[in-house]
Amino acid sequence: MRSLMLPMVLLMTTPVFADEARTPPKPCLAAEHRQFDFWLGEWEVFDKGGKVVGHSRIESILNGCVIAEHWTSGGNPVGAGDGKSFNLFNAQTGHWEQFWVDAQGTRLVLNGDLVAGSMVLAGQQPKPDAKTGVAQRERITWTPNSDGSVRQLWESSSDEGKTWTIAFDGTYRHPSKG
Repeated sequence: MRSLMLPMVLLMTTPVFADEARTPPKPCLAAEHRQFDFWLGEWEVFDKGGKVVGHSRIESILNGCVIAEHWTSGGNPVGAGDGKSFNLFNAQTGHWEQFWVDAQGTRLVLNGDLVAGSMVLAGQQPKPDAKTGVAQRERITWTPNSDGSVRQLWESSSDEGKTWTIAFDGTYRHPSKG
C-alpha cells in the first residue's frame, strides 16, 4: 500500500506545479514601475501657441516593465521627425531610463527620477559640438496637469549645465472625441 501512495501523491500534485511553471513572473509590480503611468494613452501634442505638432501613443508593454512611446511628427517632410522611446524603471540602479531613436538615425539616452510629481530625465549627446568641444546636455521634464494633460518641457545646455534654453515646451492632450 505504501508503494502506491508516493505515485498517487505525485500524480495529484503534478498539475499544480505545472500551472505554476506556466504562469510568467511579474517582476515589475512595485510602485516605482508605475511612476510614469500618467503618460500612458493616445495624445495630440501642442506647442505653446496651440498648434498640433504631433501625435503620440504611449503604451505599457512587456508585462508592464516598459513604457513604449510611438511619436508621429507633424513635420515636413512627413515622417522625418517620427520616433520611438522605450522607458523603464531599472530596479538594479533605482532610476528611470529612456532610450529614444528616430527616423533620422539619431538616439538619445536619458536617466532620472520622479521629482515632486514630475518625471525628470537627463542625458548628454554622444558627440561634442565641433565648435565648442562640449557635448550638449538634454533634460526633459514631464508633469501631469490637473486637467489630465501632460506638460513636456525639453531643455538643452551647451555649457555643461550652467544655463539651460528651452528646446520644446508642449502639452500632451487626449484627442477630443467628436
